[in-house]
Amino acid sequence: MIKSFILILFFFFETIIVKAQGLNVDSLRNLLRTTTEDTTKVILISQISNQLDRSDPDSAIKLAGLGLRLAQQIQYAKGEVYCTISLATGWWSIGDYSTAIRLLLPNIKYVDASNNLDLQISLYASLTSACRDQGDYAEALKYDFRLLKLIEKSGSNCMMCRATSTFAAFVYLEEHKLDSAKIYMLRAFLYPAIKGTEGWVYSTAGLLQIDLHNYDSALYFYHKSVQAHLLENNLKDLADTYNYMATLFKTLNFKDSSLFYARQSLAISQPKKFAKEILETNLLLSEIYEPFNTDSTLHYYRQAMAAKDSLYNQEKQRQILSYKFNEELQRQQLEKAQAQYKSQVKIYILVGALIVLIVIGIILWRHNQHRKKAYTQLQQLKGEADQQRVKAEKALEDLKSTQAQLIQSEKMASLGELTAGIAHEIQNPLNFVNNFSDVNTELIEELNTERLKSSAERNEQLENEILNDIKENEQKINHHGKRADAIVKGMLQHSRSSSGVKESTNINALCDEYLRLAYHGLKAKDKSFNATMKTDYDENIGNIKIIPQDIGRVVLNLINNAFYAVSEKQKLNIAGYEPTVTVSTKKIIGKVEIRVKDNGNGIPQKVVDKIFQPFFTTKPTGQGTGLGLSLSYDIVKAHGGEIKVETKEGEGSEFIITLLY
Repeated sequence: MIKSFILILFFFFETIIVKAQGLNVDSLRNLLRTTTEDTTKVILISQISNQLDRSDPDSAIKLAGLGLRLAQQIQYAKGEVYCTISLATGWWSIGDYSTAIRLLLPNIKYVDASNNLDLQISLYASLTSACRDQGDYAEALKYDFRLLKLIEKSGSNCMMCRATSTFAAFVYLEEHKLDSAKIYMLRAFLYPAIKGTEGWVYSTAGLLQIDLHNYDSALYFYHKSVQAHLLENNLKDLADTYNYMATLFKTLNFKDSSLFYARQSLAISQPKKFAKEILETNLLLSEIYEPFNTDSTLHYYRQAMAAKDSLYNQEKQRQILSYKFNEELQRQQLEKAQAQYKSQVKIYILVGALIVLIVIGIILWRHNQHRKKAYTQLQQLKGEADQQRVKAEKALEDLKSTQAQLIQSEKMASLGELTAGIAHEIQNPLNFVNNFSDVNTELIEELNTERLKSSAERNEQLENEILNDIKENEQKINHHGKRADAIVKGMLQHSRSSSGVKESTNINALCDEYLRLAYHGLKAKDKSFNATMKTDYDENIGNIKIIPQDIGRVVLNLINNAFYAVSEKQKLNIAGYEPTVTVSTKKIIGKVEIRVKDNGNGIPQKVVDKIFQPFFTTKPTGQGTGLGLSLSYDIVKAHGGEIKVETKEGEGSEFIITLLY
């Protein structure tokens, strides 16, 4: 009954809100159609984009891009900044935080110099949101507190203090700093309400109540948040609030209610491409279904992982770090320039002072008493200069010492990680060697004891058994010694740096050479092994610039793995199975693709994400070190390329190398 009432209430509010919001956007569009001033058009386009960024981000991005191009055509700098912020907010809405941050950071200098509070509020609020959702809470708080300080200093827009305080409370909740979150949440409610953010303020208050275990209060704030989001047509934050409610009902063990609100969140997020909300809701649905429906659990978990990749992949992380580094570098360069300017001013002042002193010295040369006084003053100045020089030299020495300590710490940290990895991998075969050595020592002592007996008492059969045992143990010692040797060689190969010299290379000939090499190498070890080799080389590729030794090592490793896979499947004696390894190349615009395919057993889906990690292997103990694919991944990345795998259990795997040319 309660659920039905909530559904009716939801659709009632949604109908009202869509109409009201539509009128607002329509009014702005009518103004846009009637105005003839290009600068006014740019501002109106930015405002329409801002109205749509949490309800229709695709349209918001398109409009902001249109406004940005118009502003650039008419050289309207302020309009460019407004539209850039709107464009960044649109990208943030769909979870592309790296693009949002890249667009926002270059505008900080212009916005600060403009002293335009409206521009500053728009920029720093957008930066705070992007950094917060990216998980960079320190940066988020930095921009949020900067914005709060600007608003309080201006003495106006106190309503924005409610939003900025709520930002701080939300970030402190994410960092599990409950006391700080309570202070800023209370502070937020002391400021006047502001249209467009009330739903988010209430949902943050609800999250705080969850941490305080006040579930009734949390549910109250969530319902207030839903009503506000519907009035604001804020679908993005509405999806978040539904997700929070689903999480609360899951905590309270109300499965049906939890599923209802989670599905509501997903129904909003997916059509609008709200990536963060899609990720969080799919993870929650996966957890809800886990106790009773494995298929649904797996389905939603896969959807969550796909959303996670789009949000937090390594390339985006590197982009964000690069943007922040460039911003910090520009700031340091500006500070350096200011310091140089101040230094030049001091030099000019000092030169002027010296000129004055010289003039005074010439004048006072005739007056012995005055000359002594001037000389004393000059000595004092020289002493101060010497003190400053000593301080500067000491500061330089301290800086050099600190730099050396940091470099040494980094070296020791890297050495520790490498040592731990080698020790972990080599410990297993060494344990076997030590154990079998101990057993051999005991057997030899037993054999010596037997041989000390008289001929009549000696047991020749026992002696032969002991000798056979010693022989078998020696073979095992030899086997595990070779295992340790292989691990050490693999580590050395993994850490060895390339010469870095690229050569013009026929990629087809390279692949064919290593295909034959791998096949004959395996045949030499196992005479009974046979496999069909298929090739499909694109003759249009020609020569490309690569480091042939490194790429050859990658191709050889992938082909060896393919032969091993089909060999293992052949041992299962499956009727009609014919082991086949296919190597193909293909020319794409600006790229060359190398594919190594086998029809072996494939790679289990649960370990696909781990295969490029050092020391991870699917081979039995003793048959692989887990360094081949890791080394291949590093080599391909060093060439500016990409390596990935497509696999299906029971049917085989295909590794794909993409190289730029």
